[in-house]
Amino acid sequence: MYQKRFLLCLALASMFLATPAAPQDHAPHGTQTDISSNADTSPDVGTAAAGSGILGLLPANSVTEHVLKTSTGDLPYTATAGTLVLYGQDGKPMAKMFYTAYAARDRTPGRPITFAFNGGPGAASAYLHLGLVGPRILEFGPHGEGGTSPALTDNPDSWLAFTDLVLIDPVGTGWSRATNDKIASDFYGIGEDADSIAKAIALYVAQNDRMAAPKFILGESYGGFRAAKVATRLKDSQGILVSGIVMLSPLIEGNLLFGDRRYPLWAALQLPSLAAGELERKNAFDPAAVAEAEKFAMTDYLVALSGPEPSGDAAKNLYARIAQMTGIPEAVVTRARGFLTDVYVKNSKSASSEVVSRYDASLAAPDPYPESDSEEGGDPVLDGFTRAYGAAFASYARNELGFETELTYNLLANNVNEKWKWSQNENGGGRTRASAAGDIRELLSVIPSFRLLVAHGYSDALTPYGINKYVIDHLPATLSAGRVELKLYRGGHMFYTRTGSRQALSADARAFYSSSLEKVQGE
Repeated sequence: MYQKRFLLCLALASMFLATPAAPQDHAPHGTQTDISSNADTSPDVGTAAAGSGILGLLPANSVTEHVLKTSTGDLPYTATAGTLVLYGQDGKPMAKMFYTAYAARDRTPGRPITFAFNGGPGAASAYLHLGLVGPRILEFGPHGEGGTSPALTDNPDSWLAFTDLVLIDPVGTGWSRATNDKIASDFYGIGEDADSIAKAIALYVAQNDRMAAPKFILGESYGGFRAAKVATRLKDSQGILVSGIVMLSPLIEGNLLFGDRRYPLWAALQLPSLAAGELERKNAFDPAAVAEAEKFAMTDYLVALSGPEPSGDAAKNLYARIAQMTGIPEAVVTRARGFLTDVYVKNSKSASSEVVSRYDASLAAPDPYPESDSEEGGDPVLDGFTRAYGAAFASYARNELGFETELTYNLLANNVNEKWKWSQNENGGGRTRASAAGDIRELLSVIPSFRLLVAHGYSDALTPYGINKYVIDHLPATLSAGRVELKLYRGGHMFYTRTGSRQALSADARAFYSSSLEKVQGE
């Protein structure tokens, strides 16, 4: 049961069938209009052929004009909410892939374009869209109180300030649909998924004459893994080379994330995130203290767990230090022999009778089943305020972007997750054999200007940052030096829900793009 829940957690939210909501209190943010040739309009190629069945419920592309107010002045932009048609070898439509594109109206030559998606597998792009990069933002407040009455505002930290954006929903998520369930299942696998998104990107580039633009990919959670696979498919199948990838809280190595949690290395890579969560709960967060936890985790802690069970004073001192660092009672740590795995969820000192979120170990909520030793209730983040992204996006698309459909917006499609084929094109072995490290090495090797930014929340207990720090540290220095960065921010898996962390990431992303473009221009 837990393995299934863990996979769903990677998607960043539980299933939420969002029907179009009532209009926001403010007036529509944009108006439909004819757009000049400098705008990205993506004509709805194949609409007539793809207009029957469920695909017929998806309307023609909607193009609207807007203005984003930034610290450097007004930024006029064009928004396109629409679909790209994917065809089979028989020439018949297989699916329509929903996307939302934002393009600066007066873009300068060489302005980059970023293709973004979430993870899951089975998550739609509304998280990154309304949570981080888009021109409109859904603010939740420090305790997620905004989730009960979601309202969009202009995003002063939108990445549109330095890159055009195309947010894509993989087939089965959002409003992306296949012609029938059998065809839909053909998209639910590592290779098939990467191929379909690479084709959609290539279609968009061709239809909007963006071949000369530097291209970047942004992916969150499984979307980070997906980003590396899509970049490889773009290179090998579409002849498109990407300039860089930004991964947020990513899965990179399945063995390190999904492998046996009783291995000392897994425990050592998890510990710093739990320590960061406890520091946040005690209002004592300090990057230096987290760094000390990292040092302890990879030295004394790793050595102790790798050897025979400690005893006497050695055991007491070890377990006491772990308890002090994580907030887990010493008796619980002792019983677990220092392997914390999931015991932190219901066993934090500072969260008595509360459950700690896997998404953000700094957040706790009242335990709905305090009499149970196992976790039975919902996650404070998974089943809490982040659910609002689905309904908010459905309302936004209808009332501000002019995309009107009676289809439900699948924020997270459980059936996609449950049917996912982890083994195909990954040498068997299921999700523990899923790896994107090889793709990263090859991209660094064959694209001289390629760069990678990995961004993590300190207190993410779902994909602990220590795992990907380990992956990055073990890339050949000849490839990674000056080209691969790891940035850490306060918060958890979706650390961008914190205003300060979102602002810091946006500033770091702007610098990353600027540096990457300098390398592209220097080739």
